[in-house]
This record gives sequence, C-alpha cells and structure tokens, in this order.
Amino acid sequence: MNEKIKKKYGLVGSPSLGLWTSTLGLFAGLTTIVLYGVAGAEFKKSLGLSGAMLGVLLSSPHLSKAILRIPFGAWVDEVGGKKPFLILLGCSILGLTGITTVLYLYYPSEFDSRLFPLLLFFGVLGGAGGATFTVGAPKTSYWFPKKRQGYALGVYAGLGNIGPGVINYIIPVLIGVIGLTAAYFSWLLFLVFATLLYAYFAMDAYYFQLINNGETDENAKSIGNDLGQDVFPSGSTRDSLKKSANNYRTWILVFLYTISFGGGFTALTAWFPTYWILFHGMEIVGAGLVAAIFTVYGSLIRVPGGKFTDKFGGEIVAAFSFGIMALGALILTLSTSFLFSFIGMMIIGTGMGIANAAVFGLVPKYVPEAVGGASGWIGGIGGAGTLIIIPLLGLFVDSYGQIGYARGFIVFIILSIVCVIISLALKAHNKKMNF
Repeated sequence: MNEKIKKKYGLVGSPSLGLWTSTLGLFAGLTTIVLYGVAGAEFKKSLGLSGAMLGVLLSSPHLSKAILRIPFGAWVDEVGGKKPFLILLGCSILGLTGITTVLYLYYPSEFDSRLFPLLLFFGVLGGAGGATFTVGAPKTSYWFPKKRQGYALGVYAGLGNIGPGVINYIIPVLIGVIGLTAAYFSWLLFLVFATLLYAYFAMDAYYFQLINNGETDENAKSIGNDLGQDVFPSGSTRDSLKKSANNYRTWILVFLYTISFGGGFTALTAWFPTYWILFHGMEIVGAGLVAAIFTVYGSLIRVPGGKFTDKFGGEIVAAFSFGIMALGALILTLSTSFLFSFIGMMIIGTGMGIANAAVFGLVPKYVPEAVGGASGWIGGIGGAGTLIIIPLLGLFVDSYGQIGYARGFIVFIILSIVCVIISLALKAHNKKMNF
C-alpha cells in the first residue's frame, strides 16, 4: 500500500534512509567541533597561549555552531533538512581548507601568536558543521511517528556523535605518522567525501517532497500521515521559532541540554585531549585514544538512552542520568591518578549521553507544533554553553595551576545537581497537570 502511494505521488526515500543519511551528515559535521582539540597541546605550545586563551581557541568552532543552530534548525520546518545540511557542511569545508593552508604555509618554523586571529576565524567558519545537529534532529523526527522518536533520535544522535571521538583518535595517530599538516589535509578530504555522499543519497521526509511537488499543506499532511508520518512542521522559520519560543517548556529543555551536551559533552570532547596530555602527562596518541573512548562511548550510550526514554519517560531518565553526571564529576574533581580519572570520565560520559537522549526525546512531546524551532533554540543556545565552559575550565588552570585541571570539574557537580532538581520538578508538574 505504501509503495503504491509513493509511486502515485513520485515520492522517494524511506525512514531508514532518512535516518542513516542524517546520521552520516551529523557524523561528518560534528567532527569540526574538535578542530583544534585534537592537537590542543601543540597549538598551546607553538602559539604560546595561556590556559584561558587555549580555551578560547578550542571553543572557536562552537561559536558558529551555537549561532547557526537556531536559524538552521528552524529553517528545516520550511525547506526540509537537506539544503541546510549542505550549506553547513560547505562552510566547514572552507574553514578546514583555511586551517590546512595556514599549517602548510607557516608550520612549524613561522607558526606563532601572530596567526592566532586567523586561526580563530577559520575555527569559527569550520565549526559551522557542528550546527548540523539541530538540522538532523527535526529532519529525522519528520521521518518517524511519535512512538518511535526516542529510538530514531537515539540512533541519529548516538551514532552521529561518535564523529568527534573517531577524529580525536585518528588525527593524533596521523600526526605521528605523516605530520600535523598532512593529518589536517586528510581530515579535509574525508569531509569533502562525506558531503558528496550525503548530497547524493539524502532525501527529505514525504511532507516536504509533496509540498515541493505542488500539494497543499493539508494534502501533504494527509498523505504523509498515511505513510506513517505524524510529526509535521508549523510553517515558516519565523513561525517555528516564535511558537517554540512561546512554549516555556522549550526553555527548560534549553537549560537541560546546555548542561548535558551543549556546554557539557561537547566541551569535554574538545577539552579531554589537552587534559590527558597536560595533567596526566600522556603522549598525544594515547591522550587522543582515551578522549576518543569518552566521545564514542558517550555518543553510543544515547541509543539505549533513547529506548529508556520511550519506556520510562524523559523526565525520570533525565533526573537519573544527571545524578550519574554529578558522581562522575566528583570523581574527576578529586582524582589525580589515571585509573580513577578514567573511571570518572566514563561515568560522566554515561550520564551525559543518556541525559541528552532524554532531553531530545522530550522535544516532540513538549513542542510538537514546532519541533524544528525548538531544536534550533535548544541546540543553538544550549550549544553556546561550550563558549563559557571551556574557557572556565582554562581559568581554573590559570588560578590553581596543574591541579586546576581536576578542580574545574566542580562546575559540573553543581550544574548536574541543579538539573536533577529541575527534572524531578518537571515530572511532578506534568503529573499534576496530566500532561
């Protein structure tokens, strides 16, 4: 029956293809959030940076990520996800091309602090790929019914987010084998290839295809519903942003996302390579491997996290996972040994991964009329948390010296406890209101 409807209206693609192409685009785009984190210690040494300035450099890709997530996430409700994806990935290709060119021309003999502003610029441009998260989230949602949102978004975010982890390991290995410049050039080639692959295979959900084929909004929704789609956009980018902004639950999710992922997981993804090198004295390859384990594990745990959300409810899962985060942060704050620090890292990664799955699993439930707009606010403003967290961690180093690398995790203890309280209060309120 579905195939007959698709053939009648000239529709292509499927939910599974929509999911896997979005995951591919996210995987490639999110690698850019660690543009400098993979070699942070080398940039710190060569450019003569303080801890705080290193934090600024490491967080530069997160500036464009945070700014662009809001309009691009909402834009999905108007044009679908494929076009926004390709624009963001194209910007990342330009930024990474710029970084590679600077390294080719100046590294290592003339690589000094004079290049810092230029590297900041290319870091901001290259970080545009990080905004793909809020594009792929609604794009994926529109392919799946509400009852499967936790699963779909868990797979999308879980597998897509391992991109930075893979890069955190592979690039340091390549640096040791072929050098810093060639390693970054290899990264550029991968990004171009992944973008071309996405451009060829990606399709927008049936609703957008029908609209592009001339169907009315009402007919497109009716036909899409017959094909299993029951989450639809609210209209224009402006309408989507306005409707989601007027829903107070959007702002609760913004805060929870900021702590679990936007200012939490992504900040530590960029920070951990430097942490393991400069605090624990590891070599760059070993530090990259350990940081990659954190990123890949924290991403993959989101897949079962999405299933837990479908089964137990996002509020309860969020409260539990934020408690896990607080425990991991406590261990990292107190530990100076590799073993206990590694254990703390894995515990905090568990909490962050599951919490993020819970938060985005709540978006179609709380803001069904503007999923794209809500995703934009959550990912954009929440993603800006990295711009505060990473320099803040650097300030702890400047203030306390070497032990500051550990003491900085106090920030996560406090914020995680606050999120536990908010999640439980949200659950109690919803129960009272029969939401």
